[in-house]
Amino acid sequence: MNSGCLWLPLRLPSPLRKLEQLLGAPVLNLVSVDHTLLAVINVGGNRYTFPWTTLQQFPLTRLGRLCGCRSLEEIASVCDDYDEARKEFFFDRSPSAFKVILNFLAAGKLRLLREMCVLSLHDELNYWGVEMAYMERCCKRKMYTRIEEVHEKERREEERRQRNAMQRVPVEETKYRKVMNWLRDMVENPQSGLPGKIFACLSVIMVAVTVVSLCISTMPDLREEEDRGECSSKCYNMFIIETVCVAWFSLEFILRFIQAPSKLDFLRGPLNIIDAMAILPYYVSLVVTEEDQSSEHERPGGGKGYLDKLGLVLRILRALRILYVMRLARHSLGLQVLGLTVRRSTREFGLLLLFLCVAVTLFSPLVHLAESELTGTHDFSSIPASYWWAIISMTTVGYGDMVPRSIPGQVVALSSILSGILIMAFPATSIFHMFSRSYQELKMEHDRLFKEEFALLDISKFVSSSETSKSVENGKAKMSVRG
Repeated sequence: MNSGCLWLPLRLPSPLRKLEQLLGAPVLNLVSVDHTLLAVINVGGNRYTFPWTTLQQFPLTRLGRLCGCRSLEEIASVCDDYDEARKEFFFDRSPSAFKVILNFLAAGKLRLLREMCVLSLHDELNYWGVEMAYMERCCKRKMYTRIEEVHEKERREEERRQRNAMQRVPVEETKYRKVMNWLRDMVENPQSGLPGKIFACLSVIMVAVTVVSLCISTMPDLREEEDRGECSSKCYNMFIIETVCVAWFSLEFILRFIQAPSKLDFLRGPLNIIDAMAILPYYVSLVVTEEDQSSEHERPGGGKGYLDKLGLVLRILRALRILYVMRLARHSLGLQVLGLTVRRSTREFGLLLLFLCVAVTLFSPLVHLAESELTGTHDFSSIPASYWWAIISMTTVGYGDMVPRSIPGQVVALSSILSGILIMAFPATSIFHMFSRSYQELKMEHDRLFKEEFALLDISKFVSSSETSKSVENGKAKMSVRG
């Protein structure tokens, strides 16, 4: 309901103002508020009435502080205006956001509204003096997650603004800073120019070559040569390809480390940790190979178990090269969206895992009882052995290695399959919506950053052209003076 009246700032009556001027000190304008009546609160033109006892239950909030106000000055420090005739307190805030405060006063708990921005709600709670401890746990988790995402985005934007500001002042820029800015654009921003695009394309090509070489290295003929300790031309070529790729990845890692403003934050980055885990196995395998050869010369007649362990370590380290695929997340929007969705949907994935564990624990004893105890089938020899069948059946994979033969076992299998479909469908909807929202957010952010980079490029070209024209004009002026 709209108030229908004009609100003016709080002012003292003219006699009191004259008395203040004579005394040179403020005079309190005492007001009497009848706490037996209802408190009239006007928020953005909408009137609300509350019992004063309700406001007194929350004395630390802004509305609760109204109960202790005894003068216009105290009221002015709490609200935006006060109509003494109507005994009405006015707050120039959003009425839609005040709905959260209404629910809080009624139920004593804070809950998020779907139609309200989380950051706006955080500001409103700070204004009204409502503590986050009153918020429900699920709503608090969503708010903190969103606030952290916004802070991270603001930090990235601030770094980009600082970098752009440094690029706009080439006169005061040192040679070292120019090189660092150029290097940062090349390795972190493929849209910055031709060097960045070439660098990104080479990184993707090297990742593809590494994955293909890893797959080829597991062919039977190459494995037999490795087991015999031989190295044909094909094996040598694979080693050369692997060395070139690792050299490129090492160079890229070093360049990223050099241009990083904070070396410690760089080493803590998840993608940088994955890069290190993918690069180090190559150098470790070289050391292990040298150790293998030296130990073979020292112990020609024994130590076969030791050599077998070294060979196993080599194969495990080489298998870690598959982590190079994660490097594509630097250049793929889809992989970034996937990682963001997984991080935001940890609760949904936890529920999915919980549902699966409960269902597997339920159906495994049933199928074991139906097959092993009633029909004597040896496939379901124990309840732990039936766990594998329950997981495969509930996820609707069905390898066929363990099949129930009896009618009771088939009934249990049908129940597990139907329940698995329902269990997988419940969290999948929420995860899909999270993926769609994350994709839209990252797409909008990338488009905005691309427009900013494009505008900055136009500005730099304009500045350089204007400086060139000024230098030409100055040269002509000097020539005319000499003439």
